[in-house]
Amino acid sequence: MEFTKFEKISIKNHPELNEKWVQDRIAEDPKILGLGDVILKDRERIQPHAGRLDLLLQDSESTSRYEVEIQLGSTNESHIIRTIEYWDIERKRYPQYEHIAVIIAEDITSRFLNIIGLFNGMIPLVAIQMNALKVEKQIGLVFTTVLDQMSFGLVDEDTRDIVDRSYWENPGTKKTMTMADNLLEIAKEFNPSLELKYNKFYIGLSTNGQPCNFFIVRPKKDFIRFEVRLKKSDETQERLENAGLDLMGYDNHWGYYRIRLKPGEIEKNKEILTEIIKEAYEAANIE
Repeated sequence: MEFTKFEKISIKNHPELNEKWVQDRIAEDPKILGLGDVILKDRERIQPHAGRLDLLLQDSESTSRYEVEIQLGSTNESHIIRTIEYWDIERKRYPQYEHIAVIIAEDITSRFLNIIGLFNGMIPLVAIQMNALKVEKQIGLVFTTVLDQMSFGLVDEDTRDIVDRSYWENPGTKKTMTMADNLLEIAKEFNPSLELKYNKFYIGLSTNGQPCNFFIVRPKKDFIRFEVRLKKSDETQERLENAGLDLMGYDNHWGYYRIRLKPGEIEKNKEILTEIIKEAYEAANIE
């Protein structure tokens, strides 16, 4: 294998490259940011009385949206404030989505990394350092996450979003709703007081009237999306893949593995499903 030396260049000081060029590269393939299976939803999105959001990305398999702001050179106060402002506008306009603010800069200094870190946990925020590398006449971009969003606690519910079982029989069917019951029965092996709790955007779990969503489900017509809250690891990923489960990716925002299950697959995969439900329950430390 031949070694090639790359030259690091500054996009901010480059005579031909600019922020639009960076936007174009990300728009062509948003996955280069390392945020998962994301797609481009919009760019230069007009914000009421607040300028334009550089990029709006959306996870292809979940309700997560990423408000992305790009800064050439070093990040600064106005960049941080602008990113948070756009994130706040979008989450208020579209509360049905889970919103994550993303700051991209060529240089994220330790000072501003500390400042950004103060928001993390209260504001879901990701900081990504961007490096432009040149070899001969070719230029590539490398994106490195230097501050990942902190995992939130178990999903809680807003009482305004509480619905009943019949609400879910429309996007789902009686057959896929029965699959939700089957997953509940597995969970009740570890805590008999568990019940399904029907919310507008997902079906969660509760015990003694309190939410305890170590897994949630979203019934569809032909399958059920089973999301189990486990720490992301290569070992867990390998176990799920080796079991032949249909993985839909990992939700970094809430910390869930997303699995597509079709009718009959719960019985077929009961052993591995029981294992991961038990692990998620024990990790949740439910009293």
